[in-house]
Amino acid sequence: MTQAAAIMAVLDTVMDPEIPVISITDLGIVRDVDPHRVLITPTYSGCPASHAIEMLIRNALDSNGFRSVGIETTLSPPWTTDWMTESGKAALLAYGIAPPHDAPSVTCPQCGSTDTEEVSRFGSTPCKAQWRCTACLEPFDRFKCH
Repeated sequence: MTQAAAIMAVLDTVMDPEIPVISITDLGIVRDVDPHRVLITPTYSGCPASHAIEMLIRNALDSNGFRSVGIETTLSPPWTTDWMTESGKAALLAYGIAPPHDAPSVTCPQCGSTDTEEVSRFGSTPCKAQWRCTACLEPFDRFKCH
């Protein structure tokens, strides 16, 4: 295994602090890995979890013998939900968060109905919106597409 692959394997174990069922690699914020650095792009330029994510990466790298590997953040190009993996989207859905997609309707992660409506463009975190299912009446977050 190359050093970059070993570093990526470590990063695969680092979970997002706001959504602990999805890794930072499945979230798509890890842009590039080489033996000298990890390049990340936050989901939003003002993401409140950015510092926490960087600390989690640093701790994971250090505890796995990669103390000399730097961490760089770039905002260009901006992060997009297209960078999320399919397994990451499936993890969101299993957790009760509607994953991002371009379909005109949103499927309720609780009952599977598409009879849903947006309640607020602002959810529990800046990357999510609050939705409600009009079939089962349960509220849920939807990961915003962008």
